[in-house]
Amino acid sequence: MIRLSQVDIDNELKKLSGWSIRDEKLHKEFQFESFNQAFGFMTRAAMEIEKMNHHPEWFNVYNKITIELTTHDAGGITKNDVELAKILNSLE
Repeated sequence: MIRLSQVDIDNELKKLSGWSIRDEKLHKEFQFESFNQAFGFMTRAAMEIEKMNHHPEWFNVYNKITIELTTHDAGGITKNDVELAKILNSLE
């Protein structure tokens, strides 16, 4: 997997609603009405994440989920991270 250039990342961010760069990772905070809805999102996301074998860093407190995406082997953001961000947005 090849790390994306900053220009490529900037172009992809324009197409990724709610995502930003934080600490050189794709970053988004999802908020739901309840813990149950947040957990349901995490469950649906886990199925897609496992298919990709591309596991995010995520943190959950009650109805909020913070997700950060990077490809450690490539040393930064790759197309896989962008694709997973798109999938996660579609599950919201």
